[in-house]
Amino acid sequence: MSNPLFYAKILLFGEYGIIEDSQGLTLPYSFYKGTLKFSDLNNDFEKKSNLSLKKYSDYLTNLELPDNFKLNVSDFQKDIEKGLFFDSNIPQGYGVGSSGALVAAIFEKYSIKKYTPENIAKEELKDLKKVFGLLESYFHGKSSGIDPLICYMNLPILIENKENVDRVSIPKSEEGKGAIFLIDSGMTGETGPMVQIFFEKMKTEGFRKTLKEEFIRYNNACIDAFLKKEMNPFFKNLKSLSVWAYEHFKPMIPETIYKAWKKGLDSNAYYLKLCGSGGGGYILGFTKDYEKADKMLQGFHKEIIYRF
Repeated sequence: MSNPLFYAKILLFGEYGIIEDSQGLTLPYSFYKGTLKFSDLNNDFEKKSNLSLKKYSDYLTNLELPDNFKLNVSDFQKDIEKGLFFDSNIPQGYGVGSSGALVAAIFEKYSIKKYTPENIAKEELKDLKKVFGLLESYFHGKSSGIDPLICYMNLPILIENKENVDRVSIPKSEEGKGAIFLIDSGMTGETGPMVQIFFEKMKTEGFRKTLKEEFIRYNNACIDAFLKKEMNPFFKNLKSLSVWAYEHFKPMIPETIYKAWKKGLDSNAYYLKLCGSGGGGYILGFTKDYEKADKMLQGFHKEIIYRF
């Protein structure tokens, strides 16, 4: 029985802002993926994964889900006894949705009512996002449900606001000088503590004001320009967004990336932003000239995810 693959996700825009009702834009990233498998649990990775599934199944036993989205937890538990584990190369703590892919895989296999992602109506997406939020909150304390939703749908998703999401088509990646790329900060980040810092900051009126009036405005303008393929306004707003994050999200920017972030802003050769909650993991880079940015970012491991 070959199980479907669930890809990692990249939140291009909307980190932290989506908590406060900004838009978000997110896409699947097929370089990393995971799938549920059975094995004799001979190695440590498989044993550890099987054990964490066992703990997760205990959480699911007590979780009240709406009728349309109930899971067959007893089947899940029987399979765990038979050696079920999540075979995944998605790095944890890198902001690319390791727990999202796991939740999506479990929902796909064990939901009592079967869904076909292509046929899910926009209204159902809203309900599914809530359910995924409940399923993923085990891993993060509080989840919007967006990560598992993207992993499950395997399509670019536009987050319109806190409640609504919709499928969206993004301009086709083409061979050009420009690129969106990932930079490995060389350290893992933990979502929980980073989100905690954000909520602490939200207690000050000045931060709340600048987040609403500046960050959200630049963020939404970037999404709008990117989807319309208008690259000049895109980079103009992107720079403002990168400057804003450099000033207000300092604790979330990994120390290893700090100078490189500033260098991009000073030279206008590339701009960096957080990928997910920050603190470590990947950072997103955007440039009109990848060769130039690549030279300036020597020493960092990079992966291109989109060309234009």
